[in-house]
Amino acid sequence: MISTDHVQSLMDSGTVVGDDGSKIGNVGQVYLDDQTGEPEWVTVKTGLFGTAESFAPLAQADAQGNELRVPYSKDKVKDAPRVDDSEGHLSQDQEAELYRYYGLEYTEAGSDSGLPTGDANQTTDRSGETGVVGHDTSGPTTDQAMTRSEEQVRVGTERQEAGRARLRKYVVTENVTQTVPVSREEVRVEREPITDANRDQATSGADITEEEHEVILHEEKPVVDKETVPVERIRMDTETVTGEERVSEDVRKEQVEADGTDSTPRS
Repeated sequence: MISTDHVQSLMDSGTVVGDDGSKIGNVGQVYLDDQTGEPEWVTVKTGLFGTAESFAPLAQADAQGNELRVPYSKDKVKDAPRVDDSEGHLSQDQEAELYRYYGLEYTEAGSDSGLPTGDANQTTDRSGETGVVGHDTSGPTTDQAMTRSEEQVRVGTERQEAGRARLRKYVVTENVTQTVPVSREEVRVEREPITDANRDQATSGADITEEEHEVILHEEKPVVDKETVPVERIRMDTETVTGEERVSEDVRKEQVEADGTDSTPRS
């Protein structure tokens, strides 16, 4: 059972989680037993904007910090009977219906959530006077006016993952052809006549001999070498593009009509 020490912190920023640890919603209101002052019911804010509230019992709940764990699933709590609670109390019938829904034992010895004693059709009006007022045949006792309500659409956005993009680097091989100038040596036979300038060299040897003269020839060959060099940096970034989407939703509203009224003008 939740102690009264947890009530204020739960109402400020409490979160309700189900039996599987998933979040059901935020704590709305905590209802105390009028006789013992102990917490007995909690309302859970659910829906896109937390506008809907569902009742959950605290009999088997456990509080740890600002987290309130109830032994029910999220769907179980969200589908609980809706209670029109404008006075901050549950009627005997409302509480009995909630007890039956959650499979808990209920006794009509007295309402633990503030059912006033005395005639069920007797209530205190806005001025503080106690008297018999009109009875709403479809629900709890009301005053002389009927409240008409309607649903309103509140549209918002939520951020979710729409996809993933990634950069992937892989290796491809391509053939590169380049033209490189090369040179080589070739033999060219030169003949020169005997002149006074070269006569001494020409007659320095034997008259008739067999000789060989060798010349080493050179040439250039292409040489290929490779090195890895950085050429550019590539990164990914995101930009936000704003568009519009049309949202359609059905809403309900109450209409009031009068039955059994006399439409004949009075004189």
